[in-house]
Amino acid sequence: MKAKRVFLGLLALLGGLGGAEGLGDPMGGLERGAEVLLRLFTEEVREEAFAPGFLAQVPAAQVAAIVAQLKANLGELKGVQPLDPERYLLELERGYVHARISLDREGRIAGLFFEPPIAKLGSLEEALEAFRALPGRVGLWVERDGKPVLALEEDTPLAVASAFKLLVLAALREEVEAGRRAWDEVVRLEEAWKSLPSGLLQSWPEGSPLTLHTLAALMISLSDNTATDALIALLGRERLEALSPRNRPFLTTREAFGLAARGNRDLLAAFRDGDLEAKRQALEALRARGLPSVTDLPLDPGDWPPEADWRFTPRELCRWMAKVADLPLMGINPGVAAFGWDRVAYKGGSRPGVLSLVHSLSRGDNRYCVAFVWNGEEVDELKAFTLYGGLLDLLP
Repeated sequence: MKAKRVFLGLLALLGGLGGAEGLGDPMGGLERGAEVLLRLFTEEVREEAFAPGFLAQVPAAQVAAIVAQLKANLGELKGVQPLDPERYLLELERGYVHARISLDREGRIAGLFFEPPIAKLGSLEEALEAFRALPGRVGLWVERDGKPVLALEEDTPLAVASAFKLLVLAALREEVEAGRRAWDEVVRLEEAWKSLPSGLLQSWPEGSPLTLHTLAALMISLSDNTATDALIALLGRERLEALSPRNRPFLTTREAFGLAARGNRDLLAAFRDGDLEAKRQALEALRARGLPSVTDLPLDPGDWPPEADWRFTPRELCRWMAKVADLPLMGINPGVAAFGWDRVAYKGGSRPGVLSLVHSLSRGDNRYCVAFVWNGEEVDELKAFTLYGGLLDLLP
């Protein structure tokens, strides 16, 4: 759901660094790439180690901060193993990181990409204890072929941020399969649907033609909030409330941002203290005030009102994932799932104080669902990705 708050760790893990063209090592083969990575993790990070084109996009200080983050979470580097001409395995004291690097003709770094880190976990029981030790409220549900594998607060409703979009997609699919809607149905973008980032459509002109499939694909792969609000408007709030009575009124992302905005604390109080009808009236008043500015949103997790979110249990997230996991659009963004799975479906969510990760994963005859939710003032995305990656790595 996030209203573009960039986390340094997330940038390193999901966005990459610098140019991705020509990944590989044209100067000196695999050994040269391994040597440069070794120096990056064991010596001071210096600007002269990078090509000018790289530094034009990412300063050396940012790379140094990312390396420091990885070492803080996983310990010191123990070794670098070449895997193929483009990828290397970095082994640290408490985990692993896959990296890709390219060098220019002077041996300077021209492209660098860190994949999600993987914690060294000896067993599923050890993984469960690691999740249990996280501060705040933590929910975890792992099932294989519908049968429980790991559980931690699996039936506790927690704030999930954009993972709620699984329910919106499930409702849309039901409408399509009932013949009331069609994936290729075209609607025109309305100004009232526009929300804050993440996403693209908030910047598109009013009246832009969009298919329902395009809206769904953007909602899932880019967590586009405007696409989400468009689908909520088309499906109807009552339809979604019937599927999730706990989340009444069922918020649009625009309404959630409005409730969270510092300038709307009077309406937040009316929403918090009122009955269902009073809550709906508060939302009407919010819409009349228009879309808040990103700068009016709190960045401190403790300042984000709990009412400005959607609550699901980890087990429920897997139930909604099961209804949509086979849709091809669910695999556009695989999230932090490692390679080696036959099929991956993913939806996650984040905002200050909330992180949720939900995967459906298939390998051979085994099909898993993994749902992890973390609420609290000490939510650490890099630590979460590292533990979560280690858990996925343990699944047979």
